[in-house]
Parts: sequence; structure tokens; C-alpha cells
Amino acid sequence: MTSIADSIKIVRGKIEKACGKAGRDPGEVTLVAVTKTIGAEKIEMAIQCGLKHFGENYVQEARAKIDHIGREGIHWHMIGYVQSNKVKYISGRFDFIHSVDRWELLEDLDKYGKPMKALFELNLAKEATKHGTDEDGLKRLLEKVVSLKYIKPVGLMTMAPYVDDPEEVRTLFSTLRKTLEKMNREFSRDMKELSMGMSSDFEVAIEEGATMVRIGTALFGERI
Repeated sequence: MTSIADSIKIVRGKIEKACGKAGRDPGEVTLVAVTKTIGAEKIEMAIQCGLKHFGENYVQEARAKIDHIGREGIHWHMIGYVQSNKVKYISGRFDFIHSVDRWELLEDLDKYGKPMKALFELNLAKEATKHGTDEDGLKRLLEKVVSLKYIKPVGLMTMAPYVDDPEEVRTLFSTLRKTLEKMNREFSRDMKELSMGMSSDFEVAIEEGATMVRIGTALFGERI
């Protein structure tokens, strides 16, 4: 069984290789370890191995782990859908939220007065089972963000459908990058983050410009 330290080393090696292929600096890519269903003990082991960014999908589960582990020196990312009645548990615990797809969520987060960086989730694959807005919805959100005091829009996120050959979703990743560039031009913004790519396809995502990759299985093994 591969240790967490060895898994991190393997993943970092693949990130470096993908960056080399794309002519990018590996320092441009943040490894976000996805820790849904992973206990605090394993997360603490990952921290000891040098990981600093952790992504959680479920508010209640994340709340307990963050309160136990703390926030000093590490960054917590909410990458799952957030229900309106759970917003109060997000504020003050997370540094990033990757799953913004509606104005009400931004408005509610801003009311708590805690700084947070936000990424807008786009459902580019148009999967009925996935959350996320479309380009028109994104434009409507960007028209309103100037009124926010504490929530800072920093980029876009998408989830690609699982495929056997990652090349099949390369176009989806390049579309997210082009959409970011287009929105920056149209709204005079300087958003830089592209959260895209998971264990099965992160190398292709990096080649297409990912600045954050969300890795769970490749670090911690299959969920039971």
C-alpha cells in the first residue's frame, strides 16, 4: 500500500511533468487535497508531508475537521455545493469557495463580514447531476460583484465528466480558460484561478492552464 508521502511525491512529479510539457512553472499550480470522508488523522499526516491546501465537499463534515485541525498555516477550500442554511458554517472557516453558482450565495457570505476568495462554478458539460451556471449566468453574477465588500472573485471552476481517456475533456478545460480570459476582458477584472482537473485528468487540465487541481483518490486511495 502506497503511503501518503509517496502518493504526494508521485502526484507532484506528475504536476511537474505536465507543467514542463506546457512550458509552465510548477509553482503556478496549487495542489488541493480533496479530503471528503478522510479523517483528521490522515489530513494531519498530509500536513506533515507538506500539503497546505485541503478541499471539502460537505459542510457538516468539514466543520468538525476544521475546528479540530485549525487553520494556522493551511488553507481550506469548499468545493461542494453549499445550501443557503449552511452558509453560516462556511464563513470564517474557509479561505476559498469554488462552487459559487448563484447570487444569493455570494450575498449571504458577504453579510458575515469574513474575507473569502470565490470561484464561479460552470457546468460546461451540461450534466444534469452537476451544479454550476452557464456563461450568461456568470455574466449576471459578474455584473453584481462590485457591491461585495468581503468576497473577492478570483476565478472559475468546472468538473469534467469522468472518461477513460482524459483527452476527451481537453476541450472542456480549454473552454474554461478562454471563458476566464473573456470575462476578464469584458468586466475589466484580473481573475487568475482556474480550478479544474481531478485525479483522472489533472495532467491535461494543467496543460490547458489549471492553477488549482483537486486531487483525492490519487493521494488517499479509493473511498470505501
